Parts: sequence; structure tokens; C-alpha cells
Amino acid sequence: MKILVLGDVMGASGRNALNKKLPQIINSNAIDFIIVNGENSADDGKGITQDIAEEFFKIGVDVITSGNHIWDKQETANYINIENRLLRPANLVEGSPGRGYEKYFTKNKKYKIGVVNLMGNVFMRKTEDVFQEAKKISKKMVLKKDVDFIVVDFHGEITSEKMAIGHFFDGQVTCVVGTHTHVPTADTRVLDNGTAYQTDIGMCGDYNSVIGMNKENSIKRFLKDKDAVKHFPAVGEGTLSGIIVETNTETGLAKNVVRLIDGGSLIK
Repeated sequence: MKILVLGDVMGASGRNALNKKLPQIINSNAIDFIIVNGENSADDGKGITQDIAEEFFKIGVDVITSGNHIWDKQETANYINIENRLLRPANLVEGSPGRGYEKYFTKNKKYKIGVVNLMGNVFMRKTEDVFQEAKKISKKMVLKKDVDFIVVDFHGEITSEKMAIGHFFDGQVTCVVGTHTHVPTADTRVLDNGTAYQTDIGMCGDYNSVIGMNKENSIKRFLKDKDAVKHFPAVGEGTLSGIIVETNTETGLAKNVVRLIDGGSLIK
């Protein structure tokens, strides 16, 4: 059983890459379940719309995770209440719309997969304590008891916080990935107790940019140039960036994990 997890889809470039490349990736790698972080997928790189989410589902995406930009489009607060395949961070303030974790079946109904969405506390918008929330969820969703596999998307800025959450979940979940920084790290591995891990799986978008935003304008903003305008996404050829986890169907843990870099200017 193979799970594909893709990093933050950035604007039209990321969406175009996903539409173009995902079907081939599914077929050539025998992918059974697909998770995509969609919080930057709107045209301006901020938030997600119902139309975009439904476009992702049509091309084979099973679950969309998110992060600090989840509420940037006003319509999302209503849509997330009726679409359980769109997740927001579980440790948002109590009473937030939607859900932060859920159980899903693979398309062939053979396996049940738990997906957990968390957001870091350091240098991010104010949220509830992410480690306390992780403890609660680990008791509510138990591997091989409640579900066959569990994937955690930890949306955060700080490497140490991501690594700590990875080790916390090691042996309790199938996979922990970091998202948010838009740059893939080179620490893809299976941890001591069998959990696949990567500190950040990067973004799906144009890497000839500044974390997905137009590079010329970004430089002007750093220089405080009077001609600088509001950030807007780069629109060149997009790269898909993520990981493929091969699972152990008996234990629910990872047998192997490999990085996926496909297309665009990023070197494999």
C-alpha cells in the first residue's frame, strides 16, 4: 500500500503541475491514497476555494490538509463544515469550523486511513498547544485499532518543533511530514520505531521564485523599493514535491519512503 503526500500547492503554477502530472504519478507508482496541502492553492497564493478543492478531488486527491492560510478565503469556513475531506489544523481555537483529523477509506475500501493536521506554535498564528493536542489525538486514533494507517501533516516554521513532533509520533503513526516553508529538506527517512519522516516536503509550484512568490517583486520588497507591490505568486513551470510512503500492512508503519520531485526547475 502506497501513500503519496504532496507539499503546499502554490497558486496557478502548483495547480497546473498537479493537474498535469498527478495521473501519471499515480499510475507509474501504484499510489493508493493521496494527501495534498492546499492552503496556498488560490490564485493569489492565499487560501483555497470550493472550486479548487473539488478540482483536486476530481483528479484523484483523497484529502486536502492546510495551515495558517486556511481562512484566507471567506467561503472556506462554510465549505469545510460540509466537506470532511478538507482539514484545518486540529489545534486551532476551540469552536473553529471543520475538523483537524478524520478517518477515510482508500478508493477500493480495503484500508482505513487516519489523517491528522496540526500547526506549530513557534512563529505561527496563535493556536492551542500543539504537543498537548498531539497527545489527545494519539489516544483517540490508535494505529491498527481504529485505523490501518495514520498520516500527520505538521504545518510549521521551526525545524526543531517538526523534528520533535516526528519523534513524539514515532511508532504511533505511519508518516509525519512537515509543510509550510515551501523548501524540501533532505532528511527523508524511516525513524527508529517505523514512522516515515521528512522535516518539510516543500511546495508544488514554481521554484524560480521566493518560496513561490514572484522573485523580482520579492527583492523589491526587501529593498523597500517604492515600486514594490503586494506579494503575488510566480507563474512559471511548477514542480511537484512530496514523498511516497510504502507501508507495512501488518503493522501500519512504513517499510520505505522516497522523495518525489517532478518537473520544473528543482533538481531531483
